[in-house]
Amino acid sequence: MIHTIDALVVGAGGAGLYAALELSKRGVPVAVLSKMYPTRSHTGTAQGGICAALGNLEEDHWEWHMFDTIKGGDYLVDQDAAEILAREAITTIYELEHMGLPFNRTPDGRLDQRFFGGHTRPDPQDPAKRIPVHRACYAADRTGHMILQTLYQQCIKHAVNFYNEFHVLDLIVKDGVCAGVVAVEVRTGELHRFHAKAVLFATGGFGKIFSVTSNAHSLTGDGVAIAYRRGVPMMDMEFFQFHPTGIYQKGILLSEAARSEGAYLVNGKGERFMERYAPQLKELAPRDMISRSIVQEIRAGRGGDGKDYVFLDVRHLGKAVIDAKLPDIMDFVRVYMSRDPLTDLIPIEPTAHYAMGGIPTDNDARVILDSQRTPLHGFYAAGECACVSVHGANRLGTNSLVDILVFGRRAGIDMARYCADRDGVGWTELPAHPEDDTRGAITRIVNGQGGENAGNIRKQMQTEMTQKCGVFRGKDDLRSARDTISELKERYDRLSIQDKSKGFNTDLLEAMELGWLLDIAETTVLGALAREESRGGHAREDFPKRDDAHWLKHTLAYHTEDGVVLQYKPVTITTYEPQERKY
Repeated sequence: MIHTIDALVVGAGGAGLYAALELSKRGVPVAVLSKMYPTRSHTGTAQGGICAALGNLEEDHWEWHMFDTIKGGDYLVDQDAAEILAREAITTIYELEHMGLPFNRTPDGRLDQRFFGGHTRPDPQDPAKRIPVHRACYAADRTGHMILQTLYQQCIKHAVNFYNEFHVLDLIVKDGVCAGVVAVEVRTGELHRFHAKAVLFATGGFGKIFSVTSNAHSLTGDGVAIAYRRGVPMMDMEFFQFHPTGIYQKGILLSEAARSEGAYLVNGKGERFMERYAPQLKELAPRDMISRSIVQEIRAGRGGDGKDYVFLDVRHLGKAVIDAKLPDIMDFVRVYMSRDPLTDLIPIEPTAHYAMGGIPTDNDARVILDSQRTPLHGFYAAGECACVSVHGANRLGTNSLVDILVFGRRAGIDMARYCADRDGVGWTELPAHPEDDTRGAITRIVNGQGGENAGNIRKQMQTEMTQKCGVFRGKDDLRSARDTISELKERYDRLSIQDKSKGFNTDLLEAMELGWLLDIAETTVLGALAREESRGGHAREDFPKRDDAHWLKHTLAYHTEDGVVLQYKPVTITTYEPQERKY
């Protein structure tokens, strides 16, 4: 079946919905494709808050937010993008509030704000010192859920078209112009061709390359890998964030909101160990630092109960604070751990959480192909699948929600401009039979006789990535992971599935997702092996120092017939020269 529509948004999380809303408000016909029902998108799991320098509880300025973002990203952040993020965060918050998002309020009716890791302001008593600032607006610990519901309601109000449970499998590109996508309708198994003037990928992250992750099963890197196979590089894939407080062995996130409300991290001896690693910010240090500190405590034999975890302690917060500000988080503890947070310590460990890397874009979310910023005309990306880069080597908490909304909105605005410009040019003609590659890939998997099982390959990939490309990395482990991923890709070519039916064939779709995950795991490992320094979320034990002389640059990984080829492009520095990162 063939569909024709001016603007196409793939992904119904915060970035996709905001882009679709802006397009519809500007009169551009737009459709949203999502492989699940929109309000199940992963934005809904974001808990703690969305930051903006509103200054509602004390003095704050967007310049301070910009600085914290750049420093938090260990100076790999493109500073022009960070300025846009910090400036437009303020407008974005007020727009959400006017749409009806039920933020928590102060007693006098302003938007309440809480502390979050890495967000600071100068100490009035000592300007050379920085102290935590209340910058994160929040709706209890359900902030992402409220954002998703609010934007979805606005999209319905503005008559956005939704194609739910349509799984995009390929990007249509002709003569350097993006002209649409190929998708499968999950219900029927039929392939659909969507012809569009402009396409936005807002497909989320890819935490499922790891075995212990906060990410949903749906976060399999679809958009990043599909674009990669069509000539778009993957950018900064070696930088992946491990959130310090995942439920032990389950990965389910216990939001930073708990620490912002005053929760402690303690080791097996009952010590607040972050005082050793970040004496000023302690539990409110950036996530990469806290995750490394947890691993170091465990390695030193100070894990809880002699095991490989430490504890989150919220007992002193009291029932009133927990019930009012952390209800969902504490329910997770009760349901998944059978512990009472009012009386028990909570075992936690770092969990794979967020991809700093992804599809390279400019500040209007236009996808770029190289260090000369050559665009793939008509193709956009926003949200976790994109790399602007506002997160650099490590994302600060709450900057994810700001990122998806600020750049999702900018994507919608620029897509509307692009569609208007195309009115005088005409539609890009589709290549003949653009769904043939997809149909061939499906046929190979359905008819595969090699006997390899997708679940077995996936499990080995995830174990390998967790053990050898996790919080700490080294040359030998990365080389071993590289060789294993290469072997797994060969095994993937001999894949067989049991379900041969068309409709609701999740066996087939999960096999397709596995192929994308293997591409992503490969580029992550190769980028990490090549980068011989430690920076943000990339910690090489054999190269423990940051090396600006050689590595103050972004990685671009290209798919070629001869394998992955790595190139580099410079970091944009406008205001803040790189300095040692201390907290």
